[in-house]
Amino acid sequence: MSSEARQSQQPSPQQQTRQKETNAPPSPPPSPRRGEIWDVNWSPGRGAEQQGVRPALIIQNDRGNASLSYPLTIVASMSRTERELPLHVRIAPSEENGLTDFTDVKCEQLMTIEKTRLIRRRGGITTDELSRVDVALRLSLNLLV
Repeated sequence: MSSEARQSQQPSPQQQTRQKETNAPPSPPPSPRRGEIWDVNWSPGRGAEQQGVRPALIIQNDRGNASLSYPLTIVASMSRTERELPLHVRIAPSEENGLTDFTDVKCEQLMTIEKTRLIRRRGGITTDELSRVDVALRLSLNLLV
């Protein structure tokens, strides 16, 4: 085989760089905590499901969220559309939660999603707000005692 043929079989520097990038180990999934608000990539959605990037509240417990072998988390969708429903918990915007408008946690819209859908952590809600979410979740899931 000629030296030209051997050289043409070797990858170019650009190809080597691309190869290194594609062979790089994947970054670990985000590690959310219960009560945090994250921007979620809801797409693709079906029918009436949310789509696009929208905030959601992490509902899953911290032990499940911290597990590297469990790639899923449970979230409640959020909406700026105000509805006086017992299953909605109104959250006021603050620096701590990262919201810019009053937003409802929709405790009737729970979804299990891959952690890779989590785009950006906005912040977290207060202990009092999380307690109100817990009451609405119990009501939604008919777990009242």
